[in-house]
Amino acid sequence: MKARVMPDGRVSLPADLRKRHGLARGGEVIVEDMGDAIVLRTLDQVVARAQALSRRLVGDTAGATVADFLADRAREAEAE
Repeated sequence: MKARVMPDGRVSLPADLRKRHGLARGGEVIVEDMGDAIVLRTLDQVVARAQALSRRLVGDTAGATVADFLADRAREAEAE
């Protein structure tokens, strides 16, 4: 697909592409400079990738969830 970059830096994305990625009414995207390419990702896509990476790195390790971390901090605060 082709998109146009305006002189002020705005980018106009095709409507069907915006609809497909949940941006039909506008929204924020993350812009990644890949060296030889520019990649736009929705915030949902970035979060999903981070969660997948975390699952891959942590796996089923006991005590590795955010809830476990917060519970540990709460216990530490109570002990002070």
